[in-house]
Order: sequence, then C-alpha cells, then structure tokens
Amino acid sequence: MKIVGILLAAGAASRFGGGKLLHPLPDGTPIGVASLRSLKAALSDVLAVVREGDDDLRTLLLAEGAQVSVCPDAHEGMSRSLVCGIRASMSATGWVLALGDMPYVLPATSRAVAAKLADAGGIIVPAYRGNRGNPVGFAAGYRDLLLGVKGDEGARTVVRQRAAEVSILECDDPGILRDIDRREDLDGAPG
Repeated sequence: MKIVGILLAAGAASRFGGGKLLHPLPDGTPIGVASLRSLKAALSDVLAVVREGDDDLRTLLLAEGAQVSVCPDAHEGMSRSLVCGIRASMSATGWVLALGDMPYVLPATSRAVAAKLADAGGIIVPAYRGNRGNPVGFAAGYRDLLLGVKGDEGARTVVRQRAAEVSILECDDPGILRDIDRREDLDGAPG
C-alpha cells in the first residue's frame, strides 16, 4: 500500500495575525516544521501543501525532505488545499491528512492511523478520551468525494456523509485535539 501523508499548510492564519506556520514554538522550531517532522516520523511519503507566495515556508519544508505542492487557490478555503494534495498524489492507496498547525500530534498516532487504514480501509479518525481529532485517514475509494469538497470545511464533509464507514481509533495522544489558531494557543506549550 502507498499511504501518503498530506500536511495541509496553506491557510492564511488570519486569526493568528499571519505567519503562523513560521512562528517558533518555545524550542525555536517553526510550527509548520514541527508538524511536518511529526508526520514524516510516521510516514515515508509526505506531501505538504502551501499557499502561493509562501516561499519561506515552502523552502523550510523542502529542506526537511517533504515534497511540496503550491496551491494557487488556497484563498478559497481549506478544501482547495486538500484537493491540491489529493491531485498531487493520485496514485496513493490512502491518505493521512494532517494539519500544519497541529505540531503536538505524536508520530505514533499518525503511524497507527496509517496502519489501521492499510488494514481496514475506510475512514480512520483518532480520538482521545472520546474526543475526535486529527490526523484523519482515508482510503483511495474516497478520492472522488475528497476531490469534490468545497469551502473551508475540508474533509469533515466526507466524514459526516460517510459516518457509517468511520472507524474510531482511540489513542493516548492529547495532541490530536490541540491546534494553534491564535497566539494565546501557544500559552503553556511544551518546550
């Protein structure tokens, strides 16, 4: 199986005040780089999707060994970057979709999502203490549905439409619930 990790890193970061994925965590690592490193530690085939003109982030992610796809219409919402990522990896048998602003996801979680996806197919959603989070895995059979998503909701639409086909993967990883939307979300961040 060829499961591709897609790091969605093309958001405008308007609630953060811009430049979010380049902002350093307490240890100095940019948020987007930390998120990529976590995904790359779990999967050998990783693609990052960035906004057109986000050359600094693109350069950093390339230096980390990711394939990078530039999404020219990312301003239209998260769905556009998701579609860019799927189109750039059409030969995949499945995808693990990770968010660029979630640097605290443990590699073991992404690895477990990919393993369950390879074993069972379908849609794999991790949960921590009953709360669903990210990254989410999709088998290739959902390709057309993923390519058809619209707006800023991304793959959540597909998860809702195919709720009966979702497998919940309980994990001991509170990082699956912790995204960084605003600067105050960095308060108390592990160093």
